[in-house]
Amino acid sequence: MTDHGNRKPDWWKGAVIYQIYPRSYLDTTGSGTGDLRGITRKLDYIADLGVDAIWISPFVASPMLDFGYDVSDYLAVDPLFGTLDDFRQLLDAAHQRGLKVLMDQVLSHTSDQHAWFLESRQDRDNPKADWYVWADPTQTGGPPNNWLSVFGGPSWQWEPRRGQYYLHNFLRQQPDLNYHCEQVQQAVLDTCRFWLDLGVDGFRLDVCAFYFHDRELRDNPPNPVQPEGAHFMFNPYSMQAHKYDIGRPENLEFLERLRALCDTYDDRILLGELNQEDGEELHKSYTAGHRLHIAYGYWLLGSEEVSAALFRDTARELGYGDGDGWPCWALDNHDFTRSLTRLGLERNPEAGPILTAAMTLLRGASCLYQGAELSLPEAQLPYDRIRDPYGREFFPAYKGRDGARTPMPWNRDTPHAGFSEAEPWLPVVEPHQISAVDVQQVTLGSPLNRVRTFLKWRREQPELLQGSMSFLDLPEPLLGIRRSGEGRSIICILNLSNDEVVHECTEDFCGTPITGHGFTAIHRNGMLEIPAFGAWFGATE
Repeated sequence: MTDHGNRKPDWWKGAVIYQIYPRSYLDTTGSGTGDLRGITRKLDYIADLGVDAIWISPFVASPMLDFGYDVSDYLAVDPLFGTLDDFRQLLDAAHQRGLKVLMDQVLSHTSDQHAWFLESRQDRDNPKADWYVWADPTQTGGPPNNWLSVFGGPSWQWEPRRGQYYLHNFLRQQPDLNYHCEQVQQAVLDTCRFWLDLGVDGFRLDVCAFYFHDRELRDNPPNPVQPEGAHFMFNPYSMQAHKYDIGRPENLEFLERLRALCDTYDDRILLGELNQEDGEELHKSYTAGHRLHIAYGYWLLGSEEVSAALFRDTARELGYGDGDGWPCWALDNHDFTRSLTRLGLERNPEAGPILTAAMTLLRGASCLYQGAELSLPEAQLPYDRIRDPYGREFFPAYKGRDGARTPMPWNRDTPHAGFSEAEPWLPVVEPHQISAVDVQQVTLGSPLNRVRTFLKWRREQPELLQGSMSFLDLPEPLLGIRRSGEGRSIICILNLSNDEVVHECTEDFCGTPITGHGFTAIHRNGMLEIPAFGAWFGATE
């Protein structure tokens, strides 16, 4: 087991977790695809960002139809990314730099090439016959209910060898495990134990509200509130209220078992991905007691406009108080359009650092997706370069997730921005190439340098890590947050607009100025002057 260094059991409460999409981080083999050694090679860069942990998207064995989220062997590293020994070296190197390592665990479903499913599909009497969700057809030969796949069409696929349908919430090649089967639960726990023994610091749990399904296979009712925003309206999946296929109460019991396993190790955590249907109840129940340590949803990830109300109202809607569990915040990840594009700020890369600040000033942990520190916009790709099956299914109404998954740009003046010596699996677009790391590192006031400065400063402020939170009554576009600890509060006033804002502000309200965070604002003659995408930080007793 690797050395975890200085153990802090509650390190996760205010942590910044840097998400790495390994296919697109750094290629060290000339395959055109990133790998584990590429992550290890860039750990100094990551540690210098001022983050506390890394979350690595799936790197275990997979046919890669959904790019690692279709697992064919939970205990093997896919050769595309390297070897198990490469991962051990990554763990050791990360821990030496004080970085925790979270591993993406896709536990709701497997690939149809997984040995468990290959056995289960053969007939109805084999030892793994009940390891997946099987159902007889209706009298007219159709699927057993109206459940839909996230990736389009019914979530049932016919299997002639058994004369039954199997459930798949995503691709038909991603059959759902049957968590009502105790053997499945034990096999999943054994999988997690293997990686915990190896030294991982916890898991990001993919779609962890999807583990259980309704035993009676009842139809989902119509969604009484149709989702807003073009991002969600291309897919009829949103027209159902997912009452019976996800979010079942049995999920909580299994998460308690998984948490109990993690608690037998030191300072390991569970980060859950949760949908936002019945969001307040779902998130608070999943992070209550001995379940998930932290969880994130889609409010910020799916938003298409930025405002102080976005951050303030989202936090209030979730309703996390000092006595509740801990949320996790995310503006970007591998499943959503990059925030600068989604929020209409492509021409304002200087907005990136203030958005990162706003997210990480909220009570809870935060996930910072690779490239967000560079203020990268969404990559615009033609249909013939799209690899994402989700995008290919719904193009052009929805162009998929590849625009957020293109390679990390390291060097402006080298082919493929220094990501690979070969043609990458996805192209490096010009707006990314000119925003490469090597350019931003030597540019005063670049998004990268501002994010670094802020995150390192934040990490030294205990009030911002685990303090209580309240909001200040300020007009748009000012976001006002008070974070309080023992005997001290930090007043945070952020300007989320492209114009300077002047606001009356008494010294008692604004506090004594704090420096070192990388943002600018001036308090004089009772007025607070905050430049575009700037911020004020003051201390009060």
